[in-house]
Amino acid sequence: MRRVRPGAPPRGAGGRALTSVGAGAGFDGSRPVDRTDDRTDEPGPLPVPGPTAVRTGPKAVRTERTPERAPSRLWHVTLSVSGAEIPLGEVRRGLEQLAHDHPFLLTSRYANDHAEIRYWEEARDLHDAAAVALRLWGEHRSTAGLPPWEIVGLEVIDRETYHQRVAEGYGPPPAAPVGVHPY
Repeated sequence: MRRVRPGAPPRGAGGRALTSVGAGAGFDGSRPVDRTDDRTDEPGPLPVPGPTAVRTGPKAVRTERTPERAPSRLWHVTLSVSGAEIPLGEVRRGLEQLAHDHPFLLTSRYANDHAEIRYWEEARDLHDAAAVALRLWGEHRSTAGLPPWEIVGLEVIDRETYHQRVAEGYGPPPAAPVGVHPY
């Protein structure tokens, strides 16, 4: 505890006096408050994308457009992996554990030396969806007990392309029902 003289300003205040500030109009909810002049360090709502006025000189003002955040889209992902032969029971167990840990997986097909996983990914763009897909096998290899195989194929297509392919009959081969199935 620090002792000070009565009436002495706090250390570092430089002679400034603390004053009380009223709550202001609208505190009790009786009328709306115009907060355009409030200056706080608390984060407020994120800015809405749109034109922004920028002052570049004493009187010059130009308008810039703030970048808009791209909305999320659905991407159909097919991830193919392969490697040394592993007993089918171990491959199936690993894929079932992956499907249990991540219920977004639609279907998995497998053999003793390769597997294919299909699912829908929600991402901003193809790059984000592909990055998640490329990490999926490696990041869950130990936790799901997946074989030490490498990724040998990746297809990421948007929802419209997927449905167009299916409608035209040249889409991905019909998937087995949802779940983990042998080839």
